[in-house]
Amino acid sequence: MMTITTLLCPLVQADTFNLGQYRLGSGDVIKVTVYGQDDLSIETRLPDTGNINYPFLGDIKAVGMTAAQLENTIYSGLKGDYLINPSVSVSIVEYRPFFIDGEVKKPGGYPYQPGLSVDKAAALAGGYTQRAAKDKIIILRETKGVQKELTVHTSDTVLPGDIVRIQQSFF
Repeated sequence: MMTITTLLCPLVQADTFNLGQYRLGSGDVIKVTVYGQDDLSIETRLPDTGNINYPFLGDIKAVGMTAAQLENTIYSGLKGDYLINPSVSVSIVEYRPFFIDGEVKKPGGYPYQPGLSVDKAAALAGGYTQRAAKDKIIILRETKGVQKELTVHTSDTVLPGDIVRIQQSFF
């Protein structure tokens, strides 16, 4: 029994990204649906300012919120003055892209896909070059407004907005 627990622990730790806790960022495309109210349903790409202009409520700072938090904000704003019991849904139509540079054949920005690892990101970028150091990979990730530099492995998860840097090998 001890061996099974030991084998499963790394798998749990490797997948710490939960889409339910995903914080919206500029570049994400969201869809707000208010059932039965087509004029209150919108689809928009979040701009650099992070605000969306929502009917009746004006500017709402969406960047940094989860989809559920934005849903609650819109629900609270519409309930009472505009609707008795609005049924609001917020979904992410398209995640912001991730970027990959360094020792890959086609560096650049690519659409994010859930379940993306460093190896899969490199494959999207045409694969590693012959000089790629697969043991020297850095991800620049913004968390709560602060950019952090993480040293990662090829199997680690890439998140929306990440910048993946594949370093050069000297041999």
